[in-house]
Amino acid sequence: MTTIGVVRGDGIGPEIIDSAVRVCDAAAAAVGAAPLRWVEVAAGQVAIDDGGIALPAAAVRALEGCDGALLGPVDHAVYPRYADGRRQNPSGELRRHFDLYANVRPARTVDGVRSMAATADLVIVRENTEGFYSDRNMYRGTGEFSISPEVALSVGVFTRDRVRRVIRFAYALAAQRRGVLTVVHKANVLPQTTGMYPEVAAELAGEFPSVTVDDEHVDAMAALLVRAPQRFDVVVTENLFGDILSDLAAELAGSLGMAGSLNVGDHYAIAQAAHGSAPDIAGLGVANPISEITSAAMLLTWLGERRGEPALGAAAALVQRATAAVLPAVATRDLGGRAGTAEFTAAVIESLDRRAAG
Repeated sequence: MTTIGVVRGDGIGPEIIDSAVRVCDAAAAAVGAAPLRWVEVAAGQVAIDDGGIALPAAAVRALEGCDGALLGPVDHAVYPRYADGRRQNPSGELRRHFDLYANVRPARTVDGVRSMAATADLVIVRENTEGFYSDRNMYRGTGEFSISPEVALSVGVFTRDRVRRVIRFAYALAAQRRGVLTVVHKANVLPQTTGMYPEVAAELAGEFPSVTVDDEHVDAMAALLVRAPQRFDVVVTENLFGDILSDLAAELAGSLGMAGSLNVGDHYAIAQAAHGSAPDIAGLGVANPISEITSAAMLLTWLGERRGEPALGAAAALVQRATAAVLPAVATRDLGGRAGTAEFTAAVIESLDRRAAG
């Protein structure tokens, strides 16, 4: 039996997590896969309210006992700080704990759904453990500090081993897709740090002869994504650049509410919606659950490959097809429709049941 930890998160998190769990259960049943076992884990605001810590040790131990995890959006910007000044952030802490070094963010247009891009089908692979996000580089402290009231500094860390492993991951993904890898950097002004990316990509090219590799400066890449997103297949870059570019790509392809996201390591993976907790609409039943649903499907694909269970991959593929199929006839309001969260979820489940039966 496949065991998946569930952290419901804050704001709209519980609502869209419930949708993802229901859709995955229905898909597993539709393809004849073994039932999924979901383990509820308390983290985020609910854990702060209970014990003052967003990610208690008991929550980490519970997730360690699972095969992977599904994480709802967390509103960590309002969480209290640790004694060393770091803002409590269960998402970042879990990525560090499980060494989830690749954040995989697809952006694909869907027929009938309004988008700024005519067509797009790309994946941005973001290095997830270091780079310009200083809080993930430090053993202790944040890496961001002030030397006077008027001057602040931030430390970014780039290590060749970590750059190598995420680029190798991106090469392998490109080899499974259309065979094109784009490496994004800013080596003209940051040659020793971001310059590692094109250097390492060139070193690894011989391992992946079926993949064509090119590179772009991050500012040019932002312009090219707007101009011609259909040109790109797999994009790999450092942490901060990847965070920004993946949000841009998602909006070009339709909506951040449709953007799936999977944090992947060598031994564990956590699916998490790409967007925030949207506290202004929490509890209203209007949230778009697609990002969490498709993130969960990405997790099922990863688990199926890792565990040698093709039925999980079949369930994931069914979820992806069924979700796209209900659009645009049934859509939440951020996509121009009127469906609420529950109505959209029910439509996806009906769609996948119909597809499985057919």
